[in-house]
Amino acid sequence: MSVSTFPSEQDTTPGYQLCARDRQLILATQAGLPLTTDPWATLGEQLDMPADEVLARFQRMQEAGVLRRVAAVPDHYRLGYRFNGMTVWDIRDEAVSAMGRRVGELSFVSHCYRRPRHLPWWRYNLFAMVHGTSQREVEEKAAQISNLLGDTCSGHTILYSSAILKKTGLRLKKQGDA
Repeated sequence: MSVSTFPSEQDTTPGYQLCARDRQLILATQAGLPLTTDPWATLGEQLDMPADEVLARFQRMQEAGVLRRVAAVPDHYRLGYRFNGMTVWDIRDEAVSAMGRRVGELSFVSHCYRRPRHLPWWRYNLFAMVHGTSQREVEEKAAQISNLLGDTCSGHTILYSSAILKKTGLRLKKQGDA
């Protein structure tokens, strides 16, 4: 699991300062949360902090804008999913919010979001990422999305990943590092 954050501490709620205990938590989770049934308790044991305090600190940092979210970030390649297709859809503007919610609820869609069109060069306004063990599997999943969208959609394409991007969460320099 990963802790996802804004790029800098300056993007947080005015007046919020990371204290030494917050920094300890962030440093302890830079490689991810412990893969245990209770990661908050495991972190608490490592840092001599009660589990409820660990969770409360993460919640406060999230509310202040230091953290965006705490989420699992699977390595699709290690799971056998070698084909990553960003499906892009041209949805009627009045239907895109409702249809985006429906597409985002599909079990095989890892993330779905609305983006502005850039006419005349880019007409697509709904993006949905799907993963598959083959190109055919990705295309079959795109066909399911197409069926769901019906006549609200006037076109789509699939953009396949050509490189693996490293995903990381928040990284802090240890105090004293340059």
